[in-house]
Amino acid sequence: MSDDSRAENKLPKIYDIPLSEIDDFPGHPFKVKLDEDMDQLVQSVKERGIITPITLRQKEDGRYEIVSGHRRKKASELAGLETVKAEIKDLTRDEAIILMVESNLQRSTILPSEKAFSYKMRLEAMKRQAGRPSKDNSAPVGQNFDGRTSREVLASDSPDSHSQIQRYIRLTELIPELLDMADENKIAFRPAVELSYLLKDEQKALFETMNYADATPSLAQAIKMKEFSKNGKLTPEVMESIMGEEKPNQKEKFTFKAERLRQFIPSTVPYEKTEDYVLKALEYYHRYQERQKERSQER
Repeated sequence: MSDDSRAENKLPKIYDIPLSEIDDFPGHPFKVKLDEDMDQLVQSVKERGIITPITLRQKEDGRYEIVSGHRRKKASELAGLETVKAEIKDLTRDEAIILMVESNLQRSTILPSEKAFSYKMRLEAMKRQAGRPSKDNSAPVGQNFDGRTSREVLASDSPDSHSQIQRYIRLTELIPELLDMADENKIAFRPAVELSYLLKDEQKALFETMNYADATPSLAQAIKMKEFSKNGKLTPEVMESIMGEEKPNQKEKFTFKAERLRQFIPSTVPYEKTEDYVLKALEYYHRYQERQKERSQER
């Protein structure tokens, strides 16, 4: 056998797999968004096909499960393809979880919730591979790792430290409404971590309080709520009191209901230009008052 033949045999075999036979990975933590990036990917697939094959594992029932390539699979569906190029790997479920997380953590933009659930899934898989049951996901457990904890091993292959990984995993304890706010950067990462220690009912009450106050807690306020919760004293009244505290370097802020302002603004003014229109109106009114004041002084 020639060197070229031997080299060719080592290359992964690529198959055309019907999209109808492919299932998403169970509990896949990374979101597939129908956004502008997806539109561009669909257009690329239409013009050039799938350049990088997706990775699949075959299930016990003969169907396939995506390990890597959920976006490429979705783009292929939207492009009207019936099959997709794929590499099929012989993996256990835990091996597939680890590979799925590794491949997705290479993305340039990852939401906090995506990191949270992917780290949790991979850590649990590592614990099972090490032969120990998964208990507290954030606990430093693990064996067969040369004396290191499973979180330390995970950190060595990840962009985050083991303590940062623990913080991300804490986010999985947030209710969906607060986790969405963390993804949208409406709640900063560290306050979100502290809020994850609140009971679910306390988190729901806090979400309502934040909506009412149109504000989110600072890190100091989140830590204070965590302490009140730990002592069983975090009532809605206490939340309102903490949220009402002035934050360091907090600037005075005015809030107006949109319907109160829009009744005085022409319908031709776009919604996003409301603030500019109001400021110009105030400037005009200020100049009008100054002129009135000058005229009264001249009399």
